[in-house]
Amino acid sequence: MNLRVAITGAAMVALALGFFFYMGTMMPRSNDPAAMMQTVGITSGAVGALGVAMIVFGALRRKR
Repeated sequence: MNLRVAITGAAMVALALGFFFYMGTMMPRSNDPAAMMQTVGITSGAVGALGVAMIVFGALRRKR
């Protein structure tokens, strides 16, 4: 198990969730809240998916 890759993936998932919920608090001040949350959701989803992939590959790969 490559622990560094798995920990980095977990950190990316946590940061993506934090970014999503933080930007959700800024939504009422936006001129176009729907478009802003759509962009934030796409970005958070991409970073979160990368983090999950890193966790999976970090758990499956053997350290040399």
